[in-house]
Amino acid sequence: MLISAFILGLISSLHCVGMCGPIAMMLPVDHQNEVKKVTQIITYHLGRLTAYSIIGLIFGLLGRGFFLAGMQQKMSIFIGIGMILVVLIPEKIFAKYNFSKPVYKVISNIKSTLGSQFKKKSYKSLFTIGLLNGFLPCGMVYVALFGAIAMQSAGFGVLYMLLYGLGTIPLMTIVVYIHSLLKLPFRNKIQKAIPYVAVVIGVLFILRGLGLGIPYVSPANMSLFVQSSPNCH
Repeated sequence: MLISAFILGLISSLHCVGMCGPIAMMLPVDHQNEVKKVTQIITYHLGRLTAYSIIGLIFGLLGRGFFLAGMQQKMSIFIGIGMILVVLIPEKIFAKYNFSKPVYKVISNIKSTLGSQFKKKSYKSLFTIGLLNGFLPCGMVYVALFGAIAMQSAGFGVLYMLLYGLGTIPLMTIVVYIHSLLKLPFRNKIQKAIPYVAVVIGVLFILRGLGLGIPYVSPANMSLFVQSSPNCH
């Protein structure tokens, strides 16, 4: 199931480019020194990965709570359904109910701090930009968080979000170098594939929770990583 995190990050990076691409394009990197530019971009990505890891830790601990309560299989089904709903329900419906309103002030502060960092050109500011970027609301990150919960442990929750972040790096790096690659027609084509990928991953989580006895896909009486009862007698 961990590989699904990297695939989700790789495919959803087009969505990330649409939302966070302008941030990557405006990074205060040194365009005259290619070596320094690479290290600066890496620093920015390290900030993003740190944010994703922190989020993965929090939601992995939440998933661990469900695991200890013996709800892991039901939770896997619920999470799979949640993944599918997030990508199928139009964004305007979420906007209508304004689920982010309770944390609007926090998000506003993050954006304000983020803007101030672009005036600096230090490695610290680049790391901070990446860190704050990682905490900004994003539909595809929400999908990945469902996966982190299903990992049933803090460590695997971190790893799941880390792999998701690694999947977004290639395209988020390319956008710094080649803006023309991300023209609207190209983005639209890839954007259409994102819901299908998220649905497939959601279905995998549902199958895992159903325990149908299908090796590797839906093992009977098993959690995501360990058997709930031993085979030995």
